[in-house]
Amino acid sequence: MAMNLPVLILHATGTNRDAEAARACELAGASPQIVHINQLRRGVRRFSEFGMLVLPGGFSYGDALGAGVRQALDFRVFFHDELTRFIESGKPVLGICNGFQTLVKAGLLPGPAGAARHDNDEALSLTRREVTLTHNANNRFECRWVHLAVEQGAKADCLAHVEGSVFCPVAHGEGNFQVTDDEALRQLESEGLVAFRYVDAGGRPAAGRYPFNPNGSVGDIAGICNRAGNVIGLMPHPEDHVEPIQNPLGGKEGLGLSLFQAMIGSASS
Repeated sequence: MAMNLPVLILHATGTNRDAEAARACELAGASPQIVHINQLRRGVRRFSEFGMLVLPGGFSYGDALGAGVRQALDFRVFFHDELTRFIESGKPVLGICNGFQTLVKAGLLPGPAGAARHDNDEALSLTRREVTLTHNANNRFECRWVHLAVEQGAKADCLAHVEGSVFCPVAHGEGNFQVTDDEALRQLESEGLVAFRYVDAGGRPAAGRYPFNPNGSVGDIAGICNRAGNVIGLMPHPEDHVEPIQNPLGGKEGLGLSLFQAMIGSASS
């Protein structure tokens, strides 16, 4: 049952949206536990204990090496095998803001390509070389509410259960999603790896317009998924709008709670 699903909310020094992410999972019917990454390193806790993993937002390790880079290094060095098994088992993983940055820079989003592209006889995969999250186009920290639309045809089937658009805040300085070239973007789109795009209040494409697209992301991409559809990352914070009282405009639509309900529900199906 989804209501018994144990969810790992991963905490590291600098992350600061742990409680909000836990509350969202709890409202969606799961049983979240906030666990420090050092407990996992020591073997006191294991990823395998949980049915879902959430990487919350914040500034893990103070973004000392760049947004999400240090935590991504931990993933590669200490948890590669465990995380690989976790993901390959089909368990859902959600990375929000800094968590999204970590998943991208650890090579877990969009994940290994089925067929690598080649340039000068060197294999280039979307995982390590062709997507990144970099400084906002306006070179300043953005903190504002945005509208997100689920991308039709995304590999993450659970997103079909997200009700309407999602209205939630962004809070980042390095949320600008970019690719190396047009072919990399075409591959993301053709393979169904785009999960969310920024739109305006009427649901129309942001088309790069500020502030609807707050950071200059190519193709208005706000979030992506892996090829199996069980790993999702996005820059905005759906956990900050899980109850109508949190809506600054006073409306009842656009709750980010539906994303947590969709992912937790997929874990129990």
